[in-house]
Amino acid sequence: MKAKNTYFFLFILILFAGACKSNSQINKETIIKVNKDTTLQVGASRLTTYLPLLKGKKIGIVGNQTSIIPTNNDYTHLVDTLLTLDVNVLKVFSPEHGFRGKADAGEKVVDGVDTKTGLPIYSLYGSNKKPKPKFIKDLDVLLFDLQDVGVRFYTYISTLHYIMEAAAQHNIQVIVLDRPNPNAHYVDGPMLEDKFKSFVGMHPVPIVYGMTIGEYAKMINGEKWLQGGIQCDLTVISLENYTHDTKYNLPVKPSPNLPNAKAIELYPSLCFFEGTTVSCGRGTDKQFQVFGSPLLSNNYYDYSFIPKPNEGAKHPKHEGNQCYGKDLSNVKVYHMNLEWLLNAYASYPKEEKFFNTFFNKLAGTNKLQEQIKLGYTYRDIRKTWLPDLEKFKRVRNRYLIYK
Repeated sequence: MKAKNTYFFLFILILFAGACKSNSQINKETIIKVNKDTTLQVGASRLTTYLPLLKGKKIGIVGNQTSIIPTNNDYTHLVDTLLTLDVNVLKVFSPEHGFRGKADAGEKVVDGVDTKTGLPIYSLYGSNKKPKPKFIKDLDVLLFDLQDVGVRFYTYISTLHYIMEAAAQHNIQVIVLDRPNPNAHYVDGPMLEDKFKSFVGMHPVPIVYGMTIGEYAKMINGEKWLQGGIQCDLTVISLENYTHDTKYNLPVKPSPNLPNAKAIELYPSLCFFEGTTVSCGRGTDKQFQVFGSPLLSNNYYDYSFIPKPNEGAKHPKHEGNQCYGKDLSNVKVYHMNLEWLLNAYASYPKEEKFFNTFFNKLAGTNKLQEQIKLGYTYRDIRKTWLPDLEKFKRVRNRYLIYK
């Protein structure tokens, strides 16, 4: 009952706000900011700010299990909240891992129906990464609310690109409900080269780009990275009381194999192992916090694990085999680290294949693999990134909302 009264009060405020501000006041690209108290507020929490923009509109939501709103020491899903407030939500679009976030990385996610609300769900992964015209032509607004982790090969920014592109091509407004980036405090890694574009890297950015997903949306628009240089009608509902140095622990897993803050911190460094024959802990309870292989020597590596099928890894690499490697779950992480990758390569049997075809896509270049094979140190490798990183930071600065 208390929650219903709260929503009713919000609805009265919304009606008043709607009367004070017409749609004609919304610019082609808008960032809506209102100062309140010192508590960090995610974009989705700022209902009185963005609900007037949804009034009388037909809405599609791009969301998953991270699309939640804090309420009375609990959370409600964005979809459930908007339906309670009589917002005309017609359909949901879900990214990699699905609407409830249960699917394996790379697993095909099929269309379906949300059992709780009865809304149709359209997958944005597999062969249908960009919404088909028939699924969006009846919409006025695409409301985007996904928790990013600030790493180029985490595919939610690729989903964002295709949502913005489809919206621009069909005159649909995109509203991004911004969320903190737990890796926003630094910029690092090799830049993506155009010939290595893929769904795990679509834009000329480094692996760690130091921007929230709202800031990144502005950069996609401003740099005209959408097909043909088109731009979408973009509104960012900003975070309140947030800087890039704000510590933020995610309330729910952003995907099945990023179970905690440590995994998210280590992800930029350990995901390189996905492009090798070494496991990065899928099929354990320490995903992206350990690495290992049956072919790494137990004389050098004293930690071991056996990958087994679990949620998010139905058939993990080296399933059922003893892997020797390193446990990093208690290691302090301040930035991206290639030392673990370099050491694993140096320790691997020379007659065995270490890299697979996925590595260059993850790196966004073939130079990194070449440098590793030539015996470059991490310091030497990173020096080659610095000129491009400085150029990127100058571009990035044009789109920052938070400092």
